[in-house]
Amino acid sequence: MTRPQTLTVLLAACALLGARPVRTQQRADATADLRDAEGRAVGRAEVRRAGSGLALHVAVHGLAPGAHAMHVHAVGSCEGAGFAGAGGHVNPDGRQHGMENPAGRHAGDLPNLAVGTDSVGRADVPLPTVTLTGGSRALLDADGSAFVIHAYPDDNRTDPAGTSGPRIACGVFRAPAPAR
Repeated sequence: MTRPQTLTVLLAACALLGARPVRTQQRADATADLRDAEGRAVGRAEVRRAGSGLALHVAVHGLAPGAHAMHVHAVGSCEGAGFAGAGGHVNPDGRQHGMENPAGRHAGDLPNLAVGTDSVGRADVPLPTVTLTGGSRALLDADGSAFVIHAYPDDNRTDPAGTSGPRIACGVFRAPAPAR
């Protein structure tokens, strides 16, 4: 039997048994389960290796429609009023805030997240300014880092947080548990 015939037979057998092909997905290298101020789960942020850098995937639900600022914060804590424990944005170079600020940008600055009228939002963005481990830009360093969503869009220019308003969701980045 030729290779294409073998594949056809295997697919037919799977169909007869009611099985579906499994899509493999790259495992996240760091995840942050996002919660609002009342502790309700509102989404997840996942970081994966992508080429020579990192990429961020965000999926949220239950947020107000519109644009929301999102940032990587320097401390892995969502404690305190307004998630104050997360500290400021990752900013090892001491720059000003904003992806469009001529004196910026913080390493934790990200594009805005669009949330639809169904209160669902998704974003996939490169993370060229942070690393997983090692150095002052590491997500998984000794004090960790947090992913924060704000109430309003980031104007991408104004220091220190782009007039993005209060922090409405937060999650601490964690490395995945070892595979068994």
